[in-house]
Amino acid sequence: MRDYDVVLHSQDAKALEKSLNVLRSGGRLVSITGPATPAFATEVKAPWFLKPLFWAISRGTYKKARQRNVSFDFLFMSANRAQLQQIGALIDASHIRPVIDRVYPFAETNAAIAHVESGRAKGKVVIKMS
Repeated sequence: MRDYDVVLHSQDAKALEKSLNVLRSGGRLVSITGPATPAFATEVKAPWFLKPLFWAISRGTYKKARQRNVSFDFLFMSANRAQLQQIGALIDASHIRPVIDRVYPFAETNAAIAHVESGRAKGKVVIKMS
């Protein structure tokens, strides 16, 4: 899998590296698990000393993104009904197409978790509740 426009990263550092590698030139990586960025520190009005700390933490990711000609952003997730409705509408209109690796029934939740932890998932792993 390659040449994606946008990747929403939500896992560990190993997955972050993979996410950078599947983006097309000019693509965008948005992480909800870090590393936090100086822009985030400014956005949340964090104490002054956190901005340089976040810069140090995210510097390596910025460098890798620049080498691959992609952008990197950190997004702090918060519950927002209006935003979730907008995202749902974009998915319904096929403007956003999630990549689903496998769907497991609820009774096979342990197998789903094992599949994710194996590192072989090539998209989202879904647990179907009904």
